[in-house]
Amino acid sequence: MRAPRGACDAHFHVFGAAERYPARDPKLRYKPPLAPLGEYLQLARQLGFERFVFVQPSAYGRDNSCMLDAMRETPNSRGIVDVDENVPDAELARLHEIGVRGVRVNVSPIHPAEAGLAGRLLARIERLQARCAELGWHLDFLLPGWLTAELLPVLSKLRVDFTLAHMGMFLARDGVAQPGFQGLIGLLRNGEGRCWVKLTGVYRISQAPGFADAAPMARALLQAAPDRVIWGSDYPHLSFADKVGSIELFNLLGSWAPDEATRRAVLVDNPARLFAF
Repeated sequence: MRAPRGACDAHFHVFGAAERYPARDPKLRYKPPLAPLGEYLQLARQLGFERFVFVQPSAYGRDNSCMLDAMRETPNSRGIVDVDENVPDAELARLHEIGVRGVRVNVSPIHPAEAGLAGRLLARIERLQARCAELGWHLDFLLPGWLTAELLPVLSKLRVDFTLAHMGMFLARDGVAQPGFQGLIGLLRNGEGRCWVKLTGVYRISQAPGFADAAPMARALLQAAPDRVIWGSDYPHLSFADKVGSIELFNLLGSWAPDEATRRAVLVDNPARLFAF
């Protein structure tokens, strides 16, 4: 499969040399690889992507410099940063000029269930929502599935657009009928049209051959909101890099969305609206 003209990879990371861009996360979950912009763009050209959304990786914490430097070298690019919710207005304005259009709310996708964690996130979510509303930005959530489910009532009341990475991180082995995933489907169908879902990181929710058990979930999302689903490579796949490849993942979209119109919506039209390309 080849991407249509104007296609966007809406979720990927770059990593520079450690001496220039050291890891900042005190709870580092993985060793940051060397995954420079040039290597990624070679892959993107092979697949046919022309628009790009850089996402701040957790390893760099709130030091967004590696991503921002790469954005400056990449036409037709946008970015999603990790910043303190009380960052000065001048810094947000600077980031907007570079092409930033969203802020991450990032909790490790393998974080075990923890009572009270959802409540502790509320102040950050509320403050960032107000800041994003002023700029026309969105919130980007990376959460374990149990936390996505707990926060659905909060998400349903947000006044800005928001994205959920990795299909909300609901485990594919639990199927489409699991309550949290059904809650997400309900939000997509009956909400205010602010919820967007990323078909990313399928290897994070499935261990089945060919990720077959995730296919019904991807198709359910596409059926519920074909105008608010986007795709990203999640390059360079970090601790999964020896188990999966970007081309394999891209070709999965062809089986999840076999018709050309849906693929064009996911790859071109939807990200163009969300990221203002």
